[in-house]
Amino acid sequence: MGLESLTSYLSEYGLIFLFIIVLLEYMNLPGFPAGVIMPLAGVWVANSGNNFFVALIISVLAGLIGSWLLYFLGMYGGEFFLDKYIKKFPSHEKYIKSNMEMLRKRGNVGVFISKFIPMVRTIISIPAGVLKLNFIKYTVYSTLGILIWNFIFIASGYFFGDRVLQALL
Repeated sequence: MGLESLTSYLSEYGLIFLFIIVLLEYMNLPGFPAGVIMPLAGVWVANSGNNFFVALIISVLAGLIGSWLLYFLGMYGGEFFLDKYIKKFPSHEKYIKSNMEMLRKRGNVGVFISKFIPMVRTIISIPAGVLKLNFIKYTVYSTLGILIWNFIFIASGYFFGDRVLQALL
């Protein structure tokens, strides 16, 4: 799926497509990275007359729901799930182990910081669930991190539209 396809889907399905693609991205499923999806969504919002803040809220909700799913997968699947995940994605093992150690030291502040690090920002939810971090605090820190990350990327597309598209192409 290229940028033209993403733009076409955004034009056809609008905010529903934005929600779905951001949800999948935060669930750490294969697809386009946020650095492509969200600036493109910002360009689309600016050119379609949709409200920037509505798009931002939808993207944050999608990110939070995706993060919750991985948190609960980690919480209820525990070490068994991590072992299976590492066997399937052996290159992620060092990230997961370092994330577990960071979360043990920093707790939910580590979750917040991780939301700004590509790849780690989606994987961090699994170790947070395994460690059974307080869910309310986890949600608050995740929401803040997701909000800032999504705002920066969507706003870059919204305010710098054509320049962002040129950089992505």
